[in-house]
Amino acid sequence: MHNLSDKEYLIKLANTKMPFGKYKGYDLINLPEHYIVWYKTKGFPAGTLGKMMAEVYELKLNGLEDIIRKLKR
Repeated sequence: MHNLSDKEYLIKLANTKMPFGKYKGYDLINLPEHYIVWYKTKGFPAGTLGKMMAEVYELKLNGLEDIIRKLKR
């Protein structure tokens, strides 16, 4: 689990960029759904990035990504 408060963590999630690949520089929450689903089947990266991508997957699956977009700085 992370050491940030839930609010701080969600703000961090809203502002985290993809650090590599075809969508380098994109906010995680704005990654195309097909790309997140592909990672879900392939396996998310290890560490914090993978955990955040898995959370983005769940948010997109449940249609909640706009909540995170509203938290952008």
